Amino acid sequence: ATANGRPFVHQFSIGMHAKMVQLRQNMEFGSRLGKMRASAKAAWQTIKNPPAMTVTLTIGEAEITARTTGVGVTNNLFGEGHLPFADNPAGGVLGIYVTVARQRAELVKFFFNVARGKWRDNEHVEIHQTERAVLKIRSAARKYRAVLDGELIKLEDEITIEIHPGALNVLVPRHAMRAKAA
Repeated sequence: ATANGRPFVHQFSIGMHAKMVQLRQNMEFGSRLGKMRASAKAAWQTIKNPPAMTVTLTIGEAEITARTTGVGVTNNLFGEGHLPFADNPAGGVLGIYVTVARQRAELVKFFFNVARGKWRDNEHVEIHQTERAVLKIRSAARKYRAVLDGELIKLEDEITIEIHPGALNVLVPRHAMRAKAA
């Protein structure tokens, strides 16, 4: 998929995820366990003071305006019952997840459900799917950031997100191809 022409393999997100990544980048950690602790600390800081923004999301002919704490767009829909990843990487659709959770208890429940892969169990998450979406940031009070496959990037006021089925070429070792043919 692409966000304003910039490719991503897994996810593009704004709001809570971007704030967590930004907070974690300002922390020091020297190991994988340290990074996990820093991520938990950043998540708690985000829950205590979540970002809120007004966005307009255009999916086909529908236009949705919402006050949200986060929007995630995934390359194919996330599967249920496990950590967030697509069960069908060749699905050919964008998964769009909009959270309207604002209260601390709602946000804790949201994070807990995300960790368990229970998106559809959370009444504060709207799930959409499409091949193309336009996301417009309506909150001009401050500049927000986005996360593209884990990398913090500047967020433009309007983002066109499109999926490109079959566009990812994967190199495999020759011996793996022979084993598959056998």
